[in-house]
Amino acid sequence: MCLAVPGEVEDIQGRNGVVNFGGTRRKVDISLIDELNVGDYVIVHAGFAIERMDEEDARQTLDLLRQLESAEY
Repeated sequence: MCLAVPGEVEDIQGRNGVVNFGGTRRKVDISLIDELNVGDYVIVHAGFAIERMDEEDARQTLDLLRQLESAEY
């Protein structure tokens, strides 16, 4: 199973960008998405931004991931 996580692009440096995943920032390869801008939301898998995502959908997904993280098993 693969997991892709949404995040907000905070900085663009050539083919790389800094993406914020709800407080955790990572450098990712953004070369697969044309015309990406700071403030856009992307889905990241294995260090690559693979798709642009709607902001509201991204925030809802991040909230669900936080809920899963805090759930007791």
